[in-house]
This record gives sequence, structure tokens and C-alpha cells, in this order.
Amino acid sequence: MDVELTDADLVRQIGAERDSNAEAELFRRMAPRLRLYGLRHLRDPHAAEDLAQQVLITTLEALRAGRLREPEKLASFMLGTCRMTVLELRRGAHRRERLLAQFGADLLPASSSGPRVDHDQLLRCVRNLKERERTVVVMTFYDEQAGAEVARFLGISEANVRVIRHRAIRELRACMGVAA
Repeated sequence: MDVELTDADLVRQIGAERDSNAEAELFRRMAPRLRLYGLRHLRDPHAAEDLAQQVLITTLEALRAGRLREPEKLASFMLGTCRMTVLELRRGAHRRERLLAQFGADLLPASSSGPRVDHDQLLRCVRNLKERERTVVVMTFYDEQAGAEVARFLGISEANVRVIRHRAIRELRACMGVAA
């Protein structure tokens, strides 16, 4: 007969024993709650999935390092981490929007020979990108970061950065009504 482990038991097994079954049980038990929190606060299924993964990884790292002082409060720790991550995402999004509004015109070439760009439409299009796509575009074209630096920051491969950037540019062109 299988006895369901308490949260405190999971914490101890993950921290002391590095038990992969306990880690899988943690994911099975907490991922739906984290996704629901993400959907409620971010209102985007992709962002909610990214949030759940980020919080699960952060929690797993904390448990492996033994940084959770009260193992019986695992759910509270994870939801608190979730809340702080959402606040950080929102702060970053607001900061990027302010920077784009303030300096967006400076990013465009001074030459008037090219096509006229509707800055408000471009801003709407960039805002409509998924969080990860928006981050790749801003880091690549605004922060002038190399693909390797963007990949390291996001914890993904350089090839994945190229695919995300390509798809984001295609979406921006479609949103702006520009032929590829």
C-alpha cells in the first residue's frame, strides 16, 4: 500500500537523499497550482507554463541546497516564490515598455528614405509578443546582446534563441503589415 508523503517528507527526501521520485511527486503535486496562479495573474497560458517551470526549478534548487527552513510550509514557499516571480516579470515588462516609449524613436535610423514606421503600432505589436519572444527581441535589438548572452540569460541554447528570434520577427512583420 502506497502512503502519500507529506510536504515535509518530500522536502527531506529531495534535500538529503536527492530522490528523483520525490522530485517527480513534487512536480505532479504543485505544477497544476502554479499554472493556475500564472493563468490568473498573467492571463496567458504560455506565460503561466513558463512561470510554473521557473518556480519549480527555483524550488528544487532551494530544496537541494537545504534552504527551506520549515519543510511543512513547502506550498507557502512555492506560492510566495510564484508571487515574487510574477512581480519581477511585471516590473521588467513595465521597465521595457517605458524604455521603448522613451527611446524607441532613437532606435530607428534617421534616414527618411525608408518606410514610415507607426511607432504606436510597433509598440502594440511588441507588447503582443509572448514574454520569451519579447525578451529575446529586446535583448537582441535594444540591448545589443549576442545570441550566446541571451541564451545564457534565459537558460536555453543559442539555436533556440535563433528560432525564437526568427518567429518573433515574423510575428512583428505580420502585425505591422510588412511583407516578409
